[in-house]
Amino acid sequence: MHISEPYYLIVDLEATCSHKNKIIPRHEMEIIEIGAVILNNQTFTIESEFQTFIRPQRHPQLTPFCTELTTITQDQVDPAPLFPQALDEFVTWYTPYLPARFGSWGKYDYHQFIQDCRYHEIIYPLPEHINIKRQFSKAIGQSRDYGLNNALKHLQLTFDGTPHRGLDDARNIARIVTTILSRDQGS
Repeated sequence: MHISEPYYLIVDLEATCSHKNKIIPRHEMEIIEIGAVILNNQTFTIESEFQTFIRPQRHPQLTPFCTELTTITQDQVDPAPLFPQALDEFVTWYTPYLPARFGSWGKYDYHQFIQDCRYHEIIYPLPEHINIKRQFSKAIGQSRDYGLNNALKHLQLTFDGTPHRGLDDARNIARIVTTILSRDQGS
């Protein structure tokens, strides 16, 4: 799971959603929260954190399912910046840490960024992506992919924070990466 870049840019997104995609189809979901951490690849410490809410445009009213799942409320997204401004703030935040490897738990976050960039006609600005979920499975010698909570349990860790919140999920992914990388260095 080792990378040559000095930093991991670990990202977790939350997006508009509805139960079984009945109200909001998958191709119309929009990012409503970016949570991210910069993890130093040498010291395994988080050097910086980023969090912002984003005001959705296609489906501006959050569904009760979305609020229940993420705990993100309408009052949090209504005054938030639109995606282009939030993305600019995010890029400004992580740019000092380049070169970095953008990683997320699975491919969802990567694909959601691409989808939102296309919708807003913005050039996709992130570095090369690594699927940390897949890398975790390889590191522990398993063929199946683990959900975030099950990966933490496998490492005898408990989830810190609120599940399905961008920054908390990113912090927990960083804990998994740190545990695997420190084991790799120790062997």
